[in-house]
Amino acid sequence: MRAWLLPLLTLVAVFQPGTAGAEQPASAAEMAQYATELLEQAYPDRSQPGVAVLVARGDTVLYRGARGAANIELGVPLSPDQVFRLGSITKQVAAAGVLKLAEDGKLSLDDPLLKFVPGYPGGDKVTVRMLLNHTSGIRSYTDLPRVMDGPIQKTVSTAQLVDTFKAEKPDFAPGEGWKYNNSGYVLVGAVIEAASGMPWHAYLKKTFFDPLGMQHTGYGDETVAVIPGHVTGYTLANDKWAVARYLSMTQPHAAGALVSTVDDLLRWNRALHEGKLLKSDSYRQMITPIGKAQDAKYGFGITHDQLRGQDMLQHGGGIFGFSTYLLYLPAGDVTAAVLYNADSGRPPAIGTDTLARMLAARAIGKPYPQKQAIAIDAAALGEYEGVYRIDKDAARALRVVDGKLTSQRTGSPSYVLVPIGKDDFLFEEGLSRMRFERDAAGKLTAMRFFPDDEGAGELVARTSEALPVERAAVDLPRSVLERLAGAYAHQGMAMTVALADDKLTAQLTGQPPFELFAESQTKFFLKVVEASLEFTPGSEPAAAVTLRQGGQLIEFKRQ
Repeated sequence: MRAWLLPLLTLVAVFQPGTAGAEQPASAAEMAQYATELLEQAYPDRSQPGVAVLVARGDTVLYRGARGAANIELGVPLSPDQVFRLGSITKQVAAAGVLKLAEDGKLSLDDPLLKFVPGYPGGDKVTVRMLLNHTSGIRSYTDLPRVMDGPIQKTVSTAQLVDTFKAEKPDFAPGEGWKYNNSGYVLVGAVIEAASGMPWHAYLKKTFFDPLGMQHTGYGDETVAVIPGHVTGYTLANDKWAVARYLSMTQPHAAGALVSTVDDLLRWNRALHEGKLLKSDSYRQMITPIGKAQDAKYGFGITHDQLRGQDMLQHGGGIFGFSTYLLYLPAGDVTAAVLYNADSGRPPAIGTDTLARMLAARAIGKPYPQKQAIAIDAAALGEYEGVYRIDKDAARALRVVDGKLTSQRTGSPSYVLVPIGKDDFLFEEGLSRMRFERDAAGKLTAMRFFPDDEGAGELVARTSEALPVERAAVDLPRSVLERLAGAYAHQGMAMTVALADDKLTAQLTGQPPFELFAESQTKFFLKVVEASLEFTPGSEPAAAVTLRQGGQLIEFKRQ
């Protein structure tokens, strides 16, 4: 499942071990050295949450390891044979289950939802195919107000879970748009149950997990039975690690309730992508985005993307206490699986998707460039400052801050750029690249942005627009700040406003804390992202605070 909270910012910092001369696919020894250095840099403290990692070429494991704590309280270290919640990686397994049922003549992808869930509003217009590729328009229940504030903890049947969202107004008419949708995959689970006559997870176990020897993969409900080797999931609260919030695993359902290990995920990838599970036509449909899903590059539980110029089939997962990523590169027959036992992190941690991409790129001999900054003086950096217009609603503002060039897209955080060559910059966080272009006279005219350092890049012209005026902060006495500190909540979202060393910070559950800068005694802004907070006035502790971000206004009330 994907993150439920409105994120202020997800911080990941990327390191790059030495890869000089790395042009050929990595040997096991080379992969082990690279991965070991990478994990040591990203997770230096073994007493904190960490990752289990596996990289393989075909059936040959190039690297298998772990770093961090499986249980902080007891000091139990992570190992690669331990069990993690998968979150939305579950979706591709459920999708394969539907395709298998179709092969067995139990259903058709063009069957209406109404055939399997009688009485579902508008179910005559929604097909099974639309559920699989997120084009149904059905509203995701994880986006509904109040769901995370208690109901997510309640144990429910499939029918009861469907009842929580079936009356919601659709986001769009069936087949007329694309939107990532957890409700759709709950309904995928309902389809499996109706067509097979078994609970969705029991069908997947019988059809896939048992035949493949995936002994550590299955339904993640620990209230039914203890799951041997299951690690503890964590979250950041007030910049300290805390056990992740509870949710009943009946709630993520076929959208995210499976658990597994990196070894079992390799077995899954090998079977799925080597033609051992599905017929070729079924598999082709699974990995091929069509219709409104094409722009999102989404097939059935799998995104068809690019990595270092090669096709990549991948999906990530995020659920309370866990973040996961599984990818496959057909050309190199490479699998990379990364399982993290936390739903948030702090630098120098690397996001699971970035870590998996870096490992896979090294495996195929096409590592991402090292982030070794060359010396550029402030005057030279100033040449790149300006507004680069993407469209009428979005632009990138580039400015020099504290001697470093930064880039901020409209409504997004500001990121530091690392100069690695003339007119060539890497983002300090993530894998993206920015390259500047000049005319025949040497005048800077445009910027080309390469998301995740892939493809031909997006050319963005430099404009004559003035840089947005930076907001000025004012100093406030500690007594004014003290009345603002405290715990606030809105429909299951929790915000902690803390005061330390005369600095005020705000933190949403699952996010790191961010410093607040005062414009007045009640109005504050963030520098890392275009967002602001306004507290209720008065002399007593503030009763509420309103978050303004991305056109949304959300009022959090003091608890």
